[in-house]
Amino acid sequence: MRDMDVTTEAEDSGPSGYAAARLRLLHEESRSGPPRRSALSGLTDDWLAGLFRAGGGPDGVPRGAALVAVGGYGRGELSPRSDLDLLLLHDGGADAGRVAALADRLWYPVWDLGIALDHSVRTPSQARRTAADDLKAHLGLLDARHVAGDAALTAGLRAAVLADWRDQAPKRLPELRELCEERAERHGELGHLLEPDLKEARGGLRDLTALSAVAASWLADAPREGLADARRRLLDVRDALHLATGRATDRLALQEQDQVAAALGLLDADTLLRQVYEAARVVSYAGDVTWREVGRVLRARAVRPRLRAVLGGGRATAERSPLAEGVVEQDGEAVLARAARPERDPVLPLRAAAAAAQAGLPLSRHAVRRLAATTRPLPAPWPAEAREQLVTLLGAGRPTVQVWEALEAEGLITRLLPDWERVWCRPQRNAVHTWTVDRHLVETAVRAAGLTRRVGRPDLLLVAALLHDIGKGWPGDHSVAGETIARDAAARFGFDAADTAVLARLVRHHLLLVETATRRDLDDPATVRGVAEAVGSAGTLELLHALTEADALATGPAAWSAWRGALVADLVKRVDAVLSGDGPGGASADGDAPSAEQERLAVEAFRTGGPVLALRPAEDEALGVELVVAVPEQPGVLAAVAGVLALHRLAVRTAELREVALPSGIDSSVLLLSWRVAAEYGSLPQASRLRADLVRALEGSLDIAGRLAERDAAYPRRRGTLAPPPRVTVAPAASRLATVIEVRAQDAPGLLHRIGRALENAGVRVRSAHVSTLGANAVDAFYVTGLDGLPLTGEGAAGVARGVEGVLRGA
Repeated sequence: MRDMDVTTEAEDSGPSGYAAARLRLLHEESRSGPPRRSALSGLTDDWLAGLFRAGGGPDGVPRGAALVAVGGYGRGELSPRSDLDLLLLHDGGADAGRVAALADRLWYPVWDLGIALDHSVRTPSQARRTAADDLKAHLGLLDARHVAGDAALTAGLRAAVLADWRDQAPKRLPELRELCEERAERHGELGHLLEPDLKEARGGLRDLTALSAVAASWLADAPREGLADARRRLLDVRDALHLATGRATDRLALQEQDQVAAALGLLDADTLLRQVYEAARVVSYAGDVTWREVGRVLRARAVRPRLRAVLGGGRATAERSPLAEGVVEQDGEAVLARAARPERDPVLPLRAAAAAAQAGLPLSRHAVRRLAATTRPLPAPWPAEAREQLVTLLGAGRPTVQVWEALEAEGLITRLLPDWERVWCRPQRNAVHTWTVDRHLVETAVRAAGLTRRVGRPDLLLVAALLHDIGKGWPGDHSVAGETIARDAAARFGFDAADTAVLARLVRHHLLLVETATRRDLDDPATVRGVAEAVGSAGTLELLHALTEADALATGPAAWSAWRGALVADLVKRVDAVLSGDGPGGASADGDAPSAEQERLAVEAFRTGGPVLALRPAEDEALGVELVVAVPEQPGVLAAVAGVLALHRLAVRTAELREVALPSGIDSSVLLLSWRVAAEYGSLPQASRLRADLVRALEGSLDIAGRLAERDAAYPRRRGTLAPPPRVTVAPAASRLATVIEVRAQDAPGLLHRIGRALENAGVRVRSAHVSTLGANAVDAFYVTGLDGLPLTGEGAAGVARGVEGVLRGA
């Protein structure tokens, strides 16, 4: 309820009385937030109503006139320095001179007090025509509220404007979405900026108004949880900012943040920013969900008439196509399959997130909420599948961000990584940094995903990117604190002791290369030796180099340059030279002696002249089965087996190929292929079906390439991730007996089949192969010789590498 003494003073004393009452209200310590905004709006209503009643002169107020508040004032959201959005509405029956005189008697007292005023004088039809031509005017009128005069006139306009909005929604809402996107492009993201604009930035007050407008259209509605609280927080901060600066500003500048925080009773400016960021992210996520729903509704409306014509009025069912076990695509989103059971599948949140990100799709809000409500925690350490799905999610590039934000919004990230809570929404008071700490970590993983072809362990690079600044939530040197957290997190993720040590070292020294390269004398041997001792191995150096670049690129445009990159590369080259003498010797293409079972399979394959298969469960059943295939040596075996597995939707986790010499007395050899495979979704095929198709493939009667192409064409084309291009290189001095061709590429169905065919077409023999899939990255090594059994020449090896890369780039 308004203070009656304040109201009476405002009505009785004119502008000066209103100004005094307004000033007293704004400085009442006992009244702030929504009660003060409501009281300020009420006080202003009473003052303007008094002006309206007195504004008609001797002949009184013209009949058929009303004063209407629109925009923020219409919503009752007056901040201390807000402008007044007013519409003088009239039915057109009064003399134009009397209406103009009334307008002057309303506007001039407002101007005299120095209050900004957005005003107009229109009939209802004129207001509707203006709204039809001006989206912003239409949005303002959606919040129209009667202040004085003919209430029926105001009610009629409001009803007509709302009806127009609903009728025109299919046209208006795409315009509104475009307006929101343009504003976000200009003003950035409120949830991350160090000096944010509370109104215009993405996730700010303008977006809240847009969400209300969408709800008013009746086409879609925003998720309501947390929105009211987010609006209150942002408005409270704007109120305090207006009082602190004495200006009508919405930009929360650095120099005002401490004062605003104190006015709100907060600990410090960082606490203030964190509250702003939290509110903005609620709004941004609600906006993402709402605009996707708007898009679905509008697409359905556009398609429905055509469907009725084709189906005779039947109701169409949304198409669902599989993405992963328990995850399907439906209507442009990744959703849970009907048979999914989150309560029995603790890996499902990561699998769903990874599948969505790899497909370039948002993860449906309903799916995320169901996962958050029903999924059991992962055991510690995580099963291998969970670790692989995390790496796959991190390696998806830009689509990772929206999926990660969806998981964050429902609290799933802090369940998976409890230390995330300390960096979530944490500001970085450094002008070089573009993002908050948590978003910077995700952005670093996005950048690292583009560098995975440069390293032999892309999984360690991606996880190190996610964790490198995790220590910023703790006091002291964040690299030191981060090393401890990274060690604990890596062990929880299920990495072995050696990989955990590498991750901890990467986090501890993630600033080492750039700081040394830019601040130390690289010609001093002690400098290079010191870095080499800190890094420890050439493999870790390779990872640290990529992490350094990803970290800098994710920091902001001022953090990386060609000059810095060249300095770091020079340092890496010098350190690598020091480390190269300490590494292990060249790899062998021969491997260990075959087991008794493998030898038995090889003998049977020689005896029957055809392929022999054996299936057995893997140590971790979630990762599928171990498949061993023995085939008498002949061309095209690798491509044939890999192609059959792809046709049966079996994802290859690891693979080994080698020649096996038969027992004495048998002058022949057999190719032995050991695979670890898992069904992409559904159940595993029977071994008999695999063998039958493999026989046909080796005979040449099974068109693997054609069948794979037909299957791909049968599914809707998705945007997917923009993966870095494949990289095929020759490993120098890796073996004395063969030439080693290394392939690093985005894993995909049929990838190993295409590589095998490319090597076969290049006229080389594959003596052995070592294939691994790390998340969504394939890291493979093929030991090849010429048909004479000798290593390839340098030029020949380079030609083979170029040929394989060309096939993969064109695939």
